[in-house]
Amino acid sequence: PGTGKTETVYQLARQTGRDIMRVDVDKIKSCWVGESEKNIKALFDRYRNICKNSKLAPILLFNEADAVLGVRMEGAAKAVDKMENSVQNIILQEMETLEGIMIATTNLTTNLDKAFERRFLYKIRFDKPSVESRAKIWQTMLPDLSEHDAQTLASQFDLSGGEIENIARKHSVNAILKGNDSIDVQEIINSCRHERLSQNNRPKIGF
Repeated sequence: PGTGKTETVYQLARQTGRDIMRVDVDKIKSCWVGESEKNIKALFDRYRNICKNSKLAPILLFNEADAVLGVRMEGAAKAVDKMENSVQNIILQEMETLEGIMIATTNLTTNLDKAFERRFLYKIRFDKPSVESRAKIWQTMLPDLSEHDAQTLASQFDLSGGEIENIARKHSVNAILKGNDSIDVQEIINSCRHERLSQNNRPKIGF
């Protein structure tokens, strides 16, 4: 999380002058029998119509794609599992004839069905930024931060770009509340420790 997958899609769209058609998986899935399948078919029908009426094909974005492109259930008996398989089979069929641009992002690559993986022309891994990249992100997010302090933060904390952005936002909020926009490096260090602590101690939820 926070390594720039979704932001990369936005930048691709911006640089090529394309719109993004973002898929809301929660709205596609329905508790009613057959509705989810209708919704996914309608989604691709809508995308095709948009492509026909546009000079540039928009980007069809499945964010957090593992929620809908996960491994199919063999011998599915439960209605929910059957519905998931039906939706996935429809998406696979649509991908075979899709004339446009479809991008899917996920943090759980092992959860993707191999049939989907084969149909994507490019698979790009987003690792956490290097120390040098982190230092640049720090200085971009907090321009008043000195090069030395940015390098120190980058070296001490193996944070993603998203995590650094969260900390920078907290700093901005605190600066507004305190009426002081000067850089307090120790306060930022404490925020870094808390950011990582909150990630590691997040409670596990299971059903």
